[in-house]
Amino acid sequence: MNASFQTLKSQYRSALKRFAESTKNLEVVTSLPLEPRQSSAGPEVVYVLDSSFNPPTFAHRRIASSAILENLGKPARLLLLLATQNADKPSKPASFEDRLIMMQLFAQDLLAFLRSELPAADQESIPVIDIGITKKPYFVDKATEIESVGIYSPGLEQVHLTGYDTLIRIFNSKYYPPDHTLQPLEPFISKHRLRVTMRPDSEWGSRGEQEAYLANIAQGGRENEGAKPEWAQRIKLVEGKKPEEKSVSSTRAREAVHTKPEDLEWLVPQDVQGFILSARPYAEKTPI
Repeated sequence: MNASFQTLKSQYRSALKRFAESTKNLEVVTSLPLEPRQSSAGPEVVYVLDSSFNPPTFAHRRIASSAILENLGKPARLLLLLATQNADKPSKPASFEDRLIMMQLFAQDLLAFLRSELPAADQESIPVIDIGITKKPYFVDKATEIESVGIYSPGLEQVHLTGYDTLIRIFNSKYYPPDHTLQPLEPFISKHRLRVTMRPDSEWGSRGEQEAYLANIAQGGRENEGAKPEWAQRIKLVEGKKPEEKSVSSTRAREAVHTKPEDLEWLVPQDVQGFILSARPYAEKTPI
């Protein structure tokens, strides 16, 4: 591992330790660019990409960049958020400090990508990217902590950027004890929005099936669980990869490390690939 990665790893390890020992539930540990431009207009929206980033991939970049490029007229920030307590996934195989390094490298790649996509006149529209950590595993609680973290204006709208598989989890009543209804979603979804990238495949169904899932909510099909039909208006389904494109995922990237490392070139940004191959966060073939 090169010296700069060693330094970052030490910094993030210390930040994680301080955070774990503090009473904070969410903290922004760094922002990029490191010297943000001065702007008279505050953000009107914060896009939240909440993921395990294990590792960050070109699929993450597509999700974030498509939201930003579609809404250039609205001043924004982007929050890359890593939960140190995940409702479903263990903290393996990459350590949290390794993931934070990869998130920083990913953020640098995303900024460079956005600059390459936009003419000079629109460069000011590129948002500052915040990298944050949270102890809260559920979206409802994360949104509350984002509101109170202190760097975003009170009442700022959050748009949570998710995949279709995450939408299914958000609307799974097992995550909302003790009553196990969807009513706890009300304060979250009445103020904020979900921008959901569809994942048509054998596991999650066709595009039509995924659209039907949202239509069912809109038509009152989940009212018996506490979901309100009007919530569907705050959820936007967007296109993911084209049918002819290869499937990109963190799972596939982790598998490629051991089976076909050259595939990392089309799975993860170049600097993330460099970190994976030099720092070897996936050296042990841990069950994933």
